[in-house]
Amino acid sequence: MVAPGSTARRSRPWLRMFFGGLALWVAAVVITYATQNANLIPTVVLLGSFLVPATFVTWAFQHRHSGEVTGELVFRVFAVGGALGVLGASLLESYLLHPSPWLFLGVGLIEEAVKLAALALLTRHLVRKSGRDGLVLGAAIGFGFAAFESAGYALTAMITTQGLSLADLVSTELLRGLLAPFGHGLWTAILGGVLFSRSTREHFLLTGRLLAAYLGVAVLHALWDSMNSIAVVLTLVLTEQPGPSAGYLSRPTPEQVTLFTVFTWSGLALVSLIGLLWLAVLARAARRTPAPAPIRGYPMRTDARWWPAGQPPR
Repeated sequence: MVAPGSTARRSRPWLRMFFGGLALWVAAVVITYATQNANLIPTVVLLGSFLVPATFVTWAFQHRHSGEVTGELVFRVFAVGGALGVLGASLLESYLLHPSPWLFLGVGLIEEAVKLAALALLTRHLVRKSGRDGLVLGAAIGFGFAAFESAGYALTAMITTQGLSLADLVSTELLRGLLAPFGHGLWTAILGGVLFSRSTREHFLLTGRLLAAYLGVAVLHALWDSMNSIAVVLTLVLTEQPGPSAGYLSRPTPEQVTLFTVFTWSGLALVSLIGLLWLAVLARAARRTPAPAPIRGYPMRTDARWWPAGQPPR
């Protein structure tokens, strides 16, 4: 008998979701441009902002550890957790943060804290807590946060002094869609994996390992957000120019443009690589964890291979 889980993996629903959603987004952009119908703009924004995050969450869901992590739970963590994270971060940042050299570190600390808190709140009822499920649920809340945040950035980019710019909206969504797998979803997956791997059945545990992971992820977040400013400083230092004006290059030379581009993308690639390697270590450790033992009266998964001798308890 073929296990349901293996059938789902072969059918790759996440791949169908991505290409189907991409086709809808392209069609929405083309029709909006052709008809100049502003009523279609929310469709373009929502499809473009949620396509990549929803695809990655669907892929991650296939790698869950127990049947407690249902599609309903993942959707709730993605939608409700993402919205709670965006709202909480916006509120805290507006009151606690002010322009300073430590601004981006403050953003990283606040946003990773609210996502971690939302994750713990929405998954507190789980009977079993495994590192693999933590990775999946952490990714879900991080991608939910990214989707709502991208929608806001897309709308802001669209509004210009000349009116509404569909080109700026589309370019913003393309860029954020390409970078989405290396941002919020990655960082919160790391936190979720650490949180779940050290917790008990009944409670989440606040450990030194979790604190270290939180601080490490916040630093990665801060470096990611500040990479443009770092690239500007490095470019000016190497070209022996005076300090930056308001954090950008004023009348840059072709050499400065090249250096700035190289430093920006190299820095983002390095931050992403560190995060991916960290995630890979956690995923490898989670795979070594044995499948959860069944709890009488609470089926962990409908797939027969999770039960002793392939049979559910009587």
